[in-house]
Amino acid sequence: DISDGGAAHIAETIRHLKEKKPELLVECLTPDFRGDLAAVATVASSGLDVYAHNVETVRELQRKARDPRANIDQSLSVLRHAKAVQPSLLTKTSIMLGLGETDEQVISTMKEIRDAGVDCLTLGQYMQPTKRHLKVEEYVTPEKFQQWERVGKELGFVYTASGPLVRSSYKAGEFFLKNLLQQRKVDDRA
Repeated sequence: DISDGGAAHIAETIRHLKEKKPELLVECLTPDFRGDLAAVATVASSGLDVYAHNVETVRELQRKARDPRANIDQSLSVLRHAKAVQPSLLTKTSIMLGLGETDEQVISTMKEIRDAGVDCLTLGQYMQPTKRHLKVEEYVTPEKFQQWERVGKELGFVYTASGPLVRSSYKAGEFFLKNLLQQRKVDDRA
């Protein structure tokens, strides 16, 4: 409804947070801004620490799972652009599993995400929120989630969280991300 998709408001909120408490680490889960890269740049240059935007699912299931106005190429473009605008920014995305994806599709999507320069990846179990939403095709085993975490590490993600209850805002990564960001700030000062 807002011409910039709310980017200016998000950026201003981040700036106010950082003014009040500069050491506060800010992660923002953003929309794709309908592909408006100027809106992405507004948020990416606002002083936040982690720019998050979710690809949601594997390439082959995008049409089934996402609003037709969104797609993986647009999502990857958003994440690439955020990193190009602010190279020190951590970028993060998430994939829901259990929608009928194959192992090959998950690996291919993880590679695409990494090739886009994304730093952090979370993988979690899709849960059907209402009967009107897509049904769960598979409950992914804890062992399979562990496998995806290993694959993420092998592909070079700075951090991969993978488990049935993991969500894009998964708390287990906060300690790691906080330490990583603090180390980067120390390195930048040196």
